[in-house]
Amino acid sequence: MLRCTDLNTWYGPAHVLFDVNVEVAEGRVLSILGRNGVGKSTLLKSIIGITPPGSGEIVFRGQNLCGMPTHKIAQSGIGYVPEERRVFADLTVEENLEIAELRVGAWSRREAFRAFPALEEFRTRRAGLLSGGQQQMLTIARSLMGNPRLLLVDEPTEGLSPIMVKTLAGTMHDLKTAGQTMVVAAQDVRFALSIADDLVVFDRGRVVYRADAAQARADVEQIRSLLAL
Repeated sequence: MLRCTDLNTWYGPAHVLFDVNVEVAEGRVLSILGRNGVGKSTLLKSIIGITPPGSGEIVFRGQNLCGMPTHKIAQSGIGYVPEERRVFADLTVEENLEIAELRVGAWSRREAFRAFPALEEFRTRRAGLLSGGQQQMLTIARSLMGNPRLLLVDEPTEGLSPIMVKTLAGTMHDLKTAGQTMVVAAQDVRFALSIADDLVVFDRGRVVYRADAAQARADVEQIRSLLAL
């Protein structure tokens, strides 16, 4: 579904991604694992067009996304959940979902509340009053309102309690079971492995490890050592 080939991305004069090659097949979850600041978020921003690559190719369902504006990339079927969450704080939970809801497709507010039952309990609460974990769920649910074929999720567990991380992992596993294709950037090894079909490890803007989930679980000590570099 998505293939990134020889991506190089810069922030001004700073070279951040170096010849990155990753791909994700339809219906699978790719976890991108790495410490803070190694390029995981930059890869997602390159795919969605916020930080376009300086060279390389991004092909989504046969279409080259390089050079396309972000809104056109989103319209092509890619949803993006940023690390910062960015809920509309003064709107209620339901209003946050309503403004993103399309009138066609599998996802509706009803489906979102079914997938995220904790949100239904607070559907009339202002989003700014939710906990960090609840805001994360709301941001994911809001992205799903656009019925994306591919969902990019950046650091979903950042700042969450262990209980909320477990809840979020269960929800994302349910999305995976339902066939949602995802690319998830994370620092938490256990979380990344719990939802992944495939996994890559980033270090200093480069892919330093790749495997399917079964092999990655067997290599978990190697992966932890790469994260400690």
